[in-house]
Amino acid sequence: MYSFLDGLSIIEASSFVASPTAGLYCAQFGAQVIRVDQTGGGPDYRRWPVTEANDSLYWENLNRAKKSVAVDLRRPEGREIVQELVRATGQLITNFPADGFLSHALLAQGCPDLVTLRIMGWADGSPALDYTINNAVGYPMLTGTGPDPVNHVLPAWDLISGAYGAFAMLAAMQWRSTSGEGCEIRLPLSDVAIGTVANLGGLAEMLYTGRDRPRLGNAVYGLFGRDFTTRDGVRTMIVVATHRQWANLLVALGLSEDVAAIEQERGVSFEQDDGLRYTLRDMLYPLFERAIRSRDYADLSTAFDAGGIVFSPYRRMLDAVHDPALVANNPIFGTVPNPSGFDYPAAGTFATVPQMHRREPCPAPYNGQHTEEVLADLLSLPAAEIGRLIDAGIVGNIASGDPK
Repeated sequence: MYSFLDGLSIIEASSFVASPTAGLYCAQFGAQVIRVDQTGGGPDYRRWPVTEANDSLYWENLNRAKKSVAVDLRRPEGREIVQELVRATGQLITNFPADGFLSHALLAQGCPDLVTLRIMGWADGSPALDYTINNAVGYPMLTGTGPDPVNHVLPAWDLISGAYGAFAMLAAMQWRSTSGEGCEIRLPLSDVAIGTVANLGGLAEMLYTGRDRPRLGNAVYGLFGRDFTTRDGVRTMIVVATHRQWANLLVALGLSEDVAAIEQERGVSFEQDDGLRYTLRDMLYPLFERAIRSRDYADLSTAFDAGGIVFSPYRRMLDAVHDPALVANNPIFGTVPNPSGFDYPAAGTFATVPQMHRREPCPAPYNGQHTEEVLADLLSLPAAEIGRLIDAGIVGNIASGDPK
């Protein structure tokens, strides 16, 4: 946690991954992010993984460092409260529909310099999820060895959209600081996905070649990189990203002469040509398979480390979370109380600022935990009015929600 955004308040009305991620990143850098949910929890409040008590570990971690206001969004008075909260702060992150009670045009009637970040599925407003957008842009048909498509476990487009959305919102706020003008930023997952395909050269590649890439399994397109298995059965990914690494890899495996023989036979040089190593990979792979299969992992890892070679053994996520370098000794993690009651390391900002003290991560809120505080501070509602809203079920607080 850092304090770069101290003093900034943002209302977040969202669910699932992309939109909450944008709010999370702002909160981790010091913004007061106030998440507004349906009383009792929104559609993602119990999303898996969950504890035995049905507390969502997913929700708990995507909403760290935020405040929670619970409102009955089905009732007009509840929706009006959310609208007034947005106008009071001047910032909104949401994945609610572009039309409706959280439309930018409607909200801006009382707040002309409002900045809204709206994360969407498709640009026309139709719904989509990461898994369906990924299918639409073709990555599952490039993954694995075929012929069946392979869905990705990681929701990449959600996460990229969340990060890009946080950046875009801060950019719009910078624009407002110089121009005095607010705006709505609409960020469809479909545009993030196809735009990323284009940024990585994929769009140009498809149009230039007129065909899909070959399905390579664990091999890396355009580089010498693949998984190999050591003598003691450790499956390891090796990737050559620089010409120096290539030279050091040949030395580490004792393959300089064997590779030179292929170069002489084909009249080529692999020394400075990534693409050639990839193109002739089927001639190179058997050499590397034999050399790596003749060595134990501990021996190879020592030689690879000495040569600055990029490699990593495959392991389970369960193994990764017990890696001291990744978790226990990593300063991005801290321990804070969690609404679920389960004690585990909590992630803070991924970035480290050496010149600043890193604050501890913050816990996630209970649904409705900050309702009374926020209504009093932002809307200046008296205690009697807040009590009336709670008694009428228009808003909820921790006592009327999930006080565990």
